[in-house]
Amino acid sequence: MTDERGAVVKGPDLFADNEFRPYVRLSDDTHPFADEEAVYVAATTTRRSAAIPLTESDFVAGGLPRETYVNPWTVVTIRHADIRGEEGQLTDETTEAIARATAGYLGVR
Repeated sequence: MTDERGAVVKGPDLFADNEFRPYVRLSDDTHPFADEEAVYVAATTTRRSAAIPLTESDFVAGGLPRETYVNPWTVVTIRHADIRGEEGQLTDETTEAIARATAGYLGVR
C-alpha cells in the first residue's frame, strides 16, 4: 500500500520531537526516483482553517486513531527506507482534493 498514491504512512517527524507523524503520499511511479523516495504532505492533529480534515469516509482501507488534518502546504520528500508503517489508503477523490490544494500553494492554477 505504501507504494500507492493516497497511502497514509508513518514517516519521520521532521517538524516536532515525535517518533513519527502521518503523511499522505501524492506522487506516483512517474516520480524521477520512485524506486527510492516519494512526495508527501504532512498530517497533524492541529486544526487549522486551511487544513483538510480526514474522516472515516476518506479512507478505503485503514484509518487514523485521532482527528487528523492534512496540511497541503507542508510538502516533503521521504525515502522509502524511512517509512515506518502504513495507516491506510485514501479514496482517489480525497487524494485528488489534497493534490489540487497542494498545487495551489505551489502557484499552479
